Amino acid sequence: MDATNNKVPTTRARLGQFLTLEGIDGAGKSSHLNWAAGYLSDQGIEVVTTREPGGTPLGDQIRSLLLNASMTPATECLLLFAGRAEHLAEVINPALSRGAWVISDRFTDATYAYQCGGRGMVPERIAVLESWTQQGQHPNRTWLFDVPLAVAKQRRSIRNETQGSDRFESEPEPFHQRVQDQYLQRAQAHPERFLLIDARQSIQQIRQQLAMDLDGLLKSYRDRS
Repeated sequence: MDATNNKVPTTRARLGQFLTLEGIDGAGKSSHLNWAAGYLSDQGIEVVTTREPGGTPLGDQIRSLLLNASMTPATECLLLFAGRAEHLAEVINPALSRGAWVISDRFTDATYAYQCGGRGMVPERIAVLESWTQQGQHPNRTWLFDVPLAVAKQRRSIRNETQGSDRFESEPEPFHQRVQDQYLQRAQAHPERFLLIDARQSIQQIRQQLAMDLDGLLKSYRDRS
């Protein structure tokens, strides 16, 4: 795929907004994606929800490989960005270009967290792939759901009793600690984009916090229109 297909339109004031949910496995982020989409839809916003890995038919095939097949960290990272290139070209950029808001369960911050933090890859290699694949496209807001490792482990155990675990969830606790540490470093490095969510709160408390943030984003977005 020619990376020029992923170029972001230059008239940014007319673009929709790109929101992402991040956090370690068991943080509880995914349960808020559809709620956020509904909140925005009630405000008259067109919303596209998606996820990574995945988001397209090809991306879903890549997702199955990533979650189940044994591979080297380098192969893992390259597959993630191959799926991301398709995701941007087929779903994310077209939606943003027509003014829709996109909410994705994970994006490139997860690659830094899992492949750099968890697997120990050199961040400069990820940055090269990020620049080539995304052509300057980054989320406008990232909600990072932060939770103690013990709480996340308990939540994963409950979920895995019925759904089973993938090879990321099955990693030992030091892996998840490194992932969490990298996420927090990302949040500290990009405070203008990240909103840290204490995922130990009740669902109602979390959604109140998210609603306040969405109201601020909506106001800023409409003021620029």
